[in-house]
Amino acid sequence: MNTIEPFTPVQYIIGRTDFCGLDLIVNENVLIPRPETELLVEEAAGLVKRLAGEEPNELRVLDLCTGSGAIAIALVSRLRSTLTKRPIDCRIVASDISGHALEVARLNAGRHGVSGRINFVESDLFSNICGKFDIVISNPPYIANFEFETLQKEVLKEPRIALDGGADGLDFYRRIIHDAPGYLRPGGYVAFEIGFGQFGEIKKIIEAGAFQVIEVKKDFNGIDRVVIARWIN
Repeated sequence: MNTIEPFTPVQYIIGRTDFCGLDLIVNENVLIPRPETELLVEEAAGLVKRLAGEEPNELRVLDLCTGSGAIAIALVSRLRSTLTKRPIDCRIVASDISGHALEVARLNAGRHGVSGRINFVESDLFSNICGKFDIVISNPPYIANFEFETLQKEVLKEPRIALDGGADGLDFYRRIIHDAPGYLRPGGYVAFEIGFGQFGEIKKIIEAGAFQVIEVKKDFNGIDRVVIARWIN
Protein backbone atom coordinates (compact mmCIF):
# COMPACT_ATOMS: atom_id res chain seq x y z
CA MET A 1 0.00 0.00 0.00
CA ASN A 2 1.28 3.47 -0.90
CA THR A 3 2.10 5.74 2.00
CA ILE A 4 2.35 9.51 2.09
CA GLU A 5 5.65 10.90 3.30
CA PRO A 6 5.54 13.19 6.32
CA PHE A 7 5.30 16.90 5.49
CA THR A 8 4.01 16.32 1.95
CA PRO A 9 2.01 19.46 1.04
CA VAL A 10 -1.71 18.81 1.02
CA GLN A 11 -1.90 20.25 -2.51
CA TYR A 12 0.35 17.43 -3.75
CA ILE A 13 -1.72 14.86 -1.91
CA ILE A 14 -4.98 15.96 -3.53
CA GLY A 15 -3.27 16.94 -6.80
CA ARG A 16 -4.72 20.43 -7.14
CA THR A 17 -4.80 23.93 -5.75
CA ASP A 18 -6.79 27.15 -6.15
CA PHE A 19 -5.18 30.16 -7.78
CA CYS A 20 -7.05 33.27 -8.90
CA GLY A 21 -10.26 31.27 -8.63
CA LEU A 22 -8.94 28.56 -10.95
CA ASP A 23 -8.64 24.90 -10.03
CA LEU A 24 -5.10 23.97 -11.09
CA ILE A 25 -3.36 20.61 -11.24
CA VAL A 26 -0.13 20.47 -9.22
CA ASN A 27 2.35 17.71 -8.48
CA GLU A 28 5.92 17.34 -7.27
CA ASN A 29 7.22 18.70 -10.60
CA VAL A 30 5.88 22.22 -10.02
CA LEU A 31 5.88 24.89 -7.36
CA ILE A 32 2.55 25.30 -5.60
CA PRO A 33 1.20 28.76 -6.59
CA ARG A 34 0.92 31.13 -3.62
CA PRO A 35 -1.82 33.69 -2.96
CA GLU A 36 0.80 36.45 -3.08
CA THR A 37 1.43 35.67 -6.74
CA GLU A 38 -2.13 36.63 -7.58
CA LEU A 39 -0.99 40.24 -7.14
CA LEU A 40 1.45 39.78 -10.04
CA VAL A 41 -1.42 38.56 -12.22
CA GLU A 42 -3.55 41.56 -11.27
CA GLU A 43 -0.78 44.02 -12.07
CA ALA A 44 0.10 42.30 -15.35
CA ALA A 45 -3.56 42.32 -16.41
CA GLY A 46 -3.78 46.04 -15.68
CA LEU A 47 -0.62 46.67 -17.69
CA VAL A 48 -1.93 44.69 -20.68
CA LYS A 49 -5.21 46.61 -20.65
CA ARG A 50 -3.37 49.93 -20.51
CA LEU A 51 -0.96 49.04 -23.30
CA ALA A 52 -3.85 47.85 -25.46
CA GLY A 53 -4.97 51.44 -25.76
CA GLU A 54 -1.50 52.57 -26.84
CA GLU A 55 -0.27 49.72 -29.05
CA PRO A 56 -2.10 49.09 -32.35
CA ASN A 57 -0.38 45.75 -32.94
CA GLU A 58 -0.89 42.43 -31.20
CA LEU A 59 0.49 42.55 -27.66
CA ARG A 60 3.01 39.85 -26.76
CA VAL A 61 3.68 38.71 -23.20
CA LEU A 62 6.45 36.37 -22.05
CA ASP A 63 6.00 34.44 -18.80
CA LEU A 64 9.37 33.12 -17.65
CA CYS A 65 9.60 30.22 -15.16
CA THR A 66 5.94 29.39 -15.71
CA GLY A 67 5.92 26.15 -13.67
CA SER A 68 2.29 24.98 -13.46
CA GLY A 69 1.33 27.74 -15.90
CA ALA A 70 -0.56 29.52 -13.12
CA ILE A 71 0.37 33.09 -14.05
CA ALA A 72 -0.11 32.76 -17.81
CA ILE A 73 -3.38 30.85 -17.48
CA ALA A 74 -4.79 33.20 -14.86
CA LEU A 75 -3.78 36.23 -16.95
CA VAL A 76 -5.55 34.92 -20.04
CA SER A 77 -8.58 33.96 -17.96
CA ARG A 78 -8.75 37.47 -16.49
CA LEU A 79 -8.62 39.02 -19.93
CA ARG A 80 -10.55 36.38 -21.87
CA SER A 81 -13.72 38.43 -22.13
CA THR A 82 -11.82 41.17 -23.96
CA LEU A 83 -9.01 39.27 -25.66
CA THR A 84 -11.22 38.22 -28.55
CA LYS A 85 -12.48 41.74 -29.18
CA ARG A 86 -10.66 44.70 -30.65
CA PRO A 87 -8.64 46.65 -29.73
CA ILE A 88 -7.08 44.12 -27.31
CA ASP A 89 -5.19 41.26 -28.91
CA CYS A 90 -2.68 39.41 -26.75
CA ARG A 91 -0.53 36.34 -27.17
CA ILE A 92 1.45 34.71 -24.38
CA VAL A 93 4.61 32.62 -24.52
CA ALA A 94 5.21 30.70 -21.28
CA SER A 95 8.55 29.02 -20.72
CA ASP A 96 10.19 26.77 -18.18
CA ILE A 97 13.44 24.84 -18.02
CA SER A 98 11.55 21.75 -16.83
CA GLY A 99 9.76 19.65 -19.41
CA HIS A 100 7.87 17.90 -16.61
CA ALA A 101 6.58 21.24 -15.35
CA LEU A 102 5.43 22.15 -18.85
CA GLU A 103 3.43 18.93 -19.05
CA VAL A 104 1.48 20.12 -16.01
CA ALA A 105 1.13 23.62 -17.48
CA ARG A 106 -0.30 22.28 -20.73
CA LEU A 107 -2.80 20.15 -18.82
CA ASN A 108 -3.92 23.18 -16.85
CA ALA A 109 -4.24 25.32 -19.96
CA GLY A 110 -6.36 22.65 -21.62
CA ARG A 111 -8.61 22.27 -18.59
CA HIS A 112 -9.35 25.99 -18.65
CA GLY A 113 -9.76 26.35 -22.39
CA VAL A 114 -6.83 28.70 -22.99
CA SER A 115 -4.38 26.44 -24.85
CA GLY A 116 -4.87 28.46 -28.03
CA ARG A 117 -3.69 31.63 -26.32
CA ILE A 118 -0.49 30.29 -24.77
CA ASN A 119 2.57 28.83 -26.46
CA PHE A 120 4.56 26.73 -24.00
CA VAL A 121 8.30 26.51 -24.65
CA GLU A 122 10.98 24.51 -22.87
CA SER A 123 13.70 27.06 -22.27
CA ASP A 124 16.32 28.14 -19.76
CA LEU A 125 14.98 31.69 -19.44
CA PHE A 126 15.49 33.27 -22.90
CA SER A 127 17.61 30.49 -24.47
CA ASN A 128 14.84 29.15 -26.77
CA ILE A 129 12.72 32.30 -26.98
CA CYS A 130 12.21 34.11 -30.28
CA GLY A 131 10.78 37.51 -31.10
CA LYS A 132 10.04 40.69 -29.19
CA PHE A 133 7.60 41.23 -26.35
CA ASP A 134 5.76 44.12 -24.75
CA ILE A 135 5.90 42.63 -21.26
CA VAL A 136 8.12 40.04 -19.60
CA ILE A 137 6.63 38.70 -16.38
CA SER A 138 8.21 36.26 -13.98
CA ASN A 139 7.97 34.71 -10.56
CA PRO A 140 11.50 33.31 -10.65
CA PRO A 141 13.29 31.25 -8.00
CA TYR A 142 14.33 33.75 -5.32
CA ILE A 143 15.25 31.82 -2.19
CA ALA A 144 18.89 32.31 -1.16
CA ASN A 145 20.98 29.21 -0.55
CA PHE A 146 21.36 29.84 3.17
CA GLU A 147 17.58 30.14 3.62
CA PHE A 148 16.98 26.49 2.79
CA GLU A 149 18.10 25.56 6.30
CA THR A 150 15.14 27.41 7.79
CA LEU A 151 12.40 26.58 5.27
CA GLN A 152 9.31 24.69 6.34
CA LYS A 153 9.57 20.97 5.60
CA GLU A 154 6.52 21.21 3.32
CA VAL A 155 8.33 23.77 1.15
CA LEU A 156 11.36 21.49 0.92
CA LYS A 157 9.12 18.94 -0.80
CA GLU A 158 8.70 21.34 -3.71
CA PRO A 159 11.19 21.21 -6.61
CA ARG A 160 14.39 22.98 -5.63
CA ILE A 161 14.88 24.14 -9.21
CA ALA A 162 11.76 26.30 -8.75
CA LEU A 163 13.01 27.79 -5.48
CA ASP A 164 16.79 28.20 -5.59
CA GLY A 165 17.83 31.72 -6.55
CA GLY A 166 21.55 31.26 -5.89
CA ALA A 167 23.79 32.52 -3.11
CA ASP A 168 21.76 35.66 -2.42
CA GLY A 169 18.50 34.69 -4.14
CA LEU A 170 18.93 37.23 -6.92
CA ASP A 171 20.60 35.24 -9.72
CA PHE A 172 17.51 35.07 -11.90
CA TYR A 173 16.77 38.80 -11.61
CA ARG A 174 20.30 39.55 -12.79
CA ARG A 175 19.98 37.19 -15.75
CA ILE A 176 16.56 38.43 -16.78
CA ILE A 177 17.46 42.13 -16.56
CA HIS A 178 20.71 41.53 -18.44
CA ASP A 179 19.06 39.69 -21.33
CA ALA A 180 15.57 41.22 -21.44
CA PRO A 181 16.44 44.20 -23.72
CA GLY A 182 17.12 41.74 -26.54
CA TYR A 183 13.54 40.45 -26.27
CA LEU A 184 11.58 43.63 -25.53
CA ARG A 185 9.98 46.08 -27.88
CA PRO A 186 11.07 49.69 -27.32
CA GLY A 187 9.78 50.90 -23.97
CA GLY A 188 8.80 47.38 -22.93
CA TYR A 189 8.15 46.30 -19.35
CA VAL A 190 9.29 43.67 -16.90
CA ALA A 191 7.11 42.65 -13.96
CA PHE A 192 8.54 40.51 -11.16
CA GLU A 193 7.43 38.87 -7.98
CA ILE A 194 10.13 39.35 -5.33
CA GLY A 195 10.87 37.95 -1.90
CA PHE A 196 10.89 39.55 1.53
CA GLY A 197 13.52 42.28 1.91
CA GLN A 198 14.80 41.99 -1.67
CA PHE A 199 13.49 45.20 -3.20
CA GLY A 200 16.52 47.38 -2.42
CA GLU A 201 18.99 45.08 -4.15
CA ILE A 202 16.63 44.27 -7.02
CA LYS A 203 16.12 47.99 -7.61
CA LYS A 204 19.90 48.35 -8.02
CA ILE A 205 19.95 45.46 -10.50
CA ILE A 206 17.07 46.98 -12.48
CA GLU A 207 18.54 50.47 -12.65
CA ALA A 208 21.99 49.17 -13.58
CA GLY A 209 20.37 47.43 -16.54
CA ALA A 210 18.89 50.53 -18.19
CA PHE A 211 15.46 49.96 -16.67
CA GLN A 212 13.48 52.28 -14.44
CA VAL A 213 11.28 51.10 -11.59
CA ILE A 214 7.84 52.59 -12.13
CA GLU A 215 5.78 50.77 -9.52
CA VAL A 216 6.16 48.63 -6.41
CA LYS A 217 3.14 46.82 -4.96
CA LYS A 218 2.82 45.43 -1.45
CA ASP A 219 1.03 42.18 -0.69
CA PHE A 220 -1.65 41.69 1.97
CA ASN A 221 1.08 41.46 4.62
CA GLY A 222 2.52 44.84 3.67
CA ILE A 223 5.60 43.27 2.03
CA ASP A 224 7.03 44.61 -1.23
CA ARG A 225 5.94 41.83 -3.56
CA VAL A 226 5.61 43.01 -7.18
CA VAL A 227 7.99 45.30 -9.05
CA ILE A 228 7.24 46.76 -12.47
CA ALA A 229 10.03 48.40 -14.47
CA ARG A 230 10.29 49.89 -17.93
CA TRP A 231 13.18 49.58 -20.35
CA ILE A 232 14.70 52.99 -20.96
CA ASN A 233 16.11 52.12 -24.38
